[in-house]
Amino acid sequence: MRLTRETLIKIARDSANQRARVSRRIISIYLTGSVLEEEPLLGGTTDIDLVIIHDSEPIQEREIVRLTDDIHLDISHYPQSLFHQPRRLRSDPWLGPFIYNKPLVFHDTQHWFDFTQAATGAQFFQPDYVIQRAGALAQTARQTWMELTLNPPESLSARVSAFLKAIENAGNALVSLSGTPLTERRFFLHIPHRLQSLHRPELTAGLVHLFLPEETGWEAAWPELLDAYKNAYHVCSGLPEAPARLHPSRLAYYTRAAAALWEENPAAAIWIIMRTWTLMAELLPPQDPAQAGWLSAVRALQLDDAAFARRLEEMDQYLDQAEEALDEWARKNGVSTLSEI
Repeated sequence: MRLTRETLIKIARDSANQRARVSRRIISIYLTGSVLEEEPLLGGTTDIDLVIIHDSEPIQEREIVRLTDDIHLDISHYPQSLFHQPRRLRSDPWLGPFIYNKPLVFHDTQHWFDFTQAATGAQFFQPDYVIQRAGALAQTARQTWMELTLNPPESLSARVSAFLKAIENAGNALVSLSGTPLTERRFFLHIPHRLQSLHRPELTAGLVHLFLPEETGWEAAWPELLDAYKNAYHVCSGLPEAPARLHPSRLAYYTRAAAALWEENPAAAIWIIMRTWTLMAELLPPQDPAQAGWLSAVRALQLDDAAFARRLEEMDQYLDQAEEALDEWARKNGVSTLSEI
């Protein structure tokens, strides 16, 4: 099948219509994510992000449905009650932006989505709401750093997972000043462009260095590490407790995207692999043979036990810079700084 943006939207619409026909409990279904972009494919693969709003608590929060080796549905299920307070949505760093950012609506009972979007969008880009969304992510990143410093988890995989999540939150705090936050596959791909408006190039360079220090040895080890990643994925995706992110249908979604990015943007490629590989490491027993490759990757990124304390110091310095940038933006726009939120 030749995959075009139009083809993907048709698949999304057909899938939404089918869901709406079989359940009267569905209030709204809309399309968001990369399919709405001009270039939805990355490494020849993509997911189709559908959001389904129910009139009560849904049975599951997230659902993956394989369509082909190259595409799958990634369906988020939410209760209608979550959207009852538009003011809260305006300050939510994830739900609010993706409602405001013109998703494609396929099903909308009694104009529920139109009303919710209009109520959320009112004053959405007023500076006080922007800094609240950005500040929430920055404060979460700082809280994670504090926990890793004062009361770190026993397992290395949990510490690395928290460290990577803090990087994501710090980067998205800055990105939120100009639009929607970045999702996993395109995080380091798009962040240099998205941070240009701040006119502080050190924030981009510092974020990349925080994740990918110089002389990691990844260049020589890339094929071997990618094979080890695939082996671990096959093991973990079959576990009953594996989350939707590790669904068997998503292996090509990660590996082909990483392979496509590797030559020109190794940080973006390694980020895709390490975010999910670390999740696998948390699922597997410490002595499982599939852990060996992940440990090699962690050592190459200088996130092992021997280097972790120093890396936390680097994160502290970067978070200081990010918080200063947010405070500077707030002062220029006449709203409360982070310490005042």
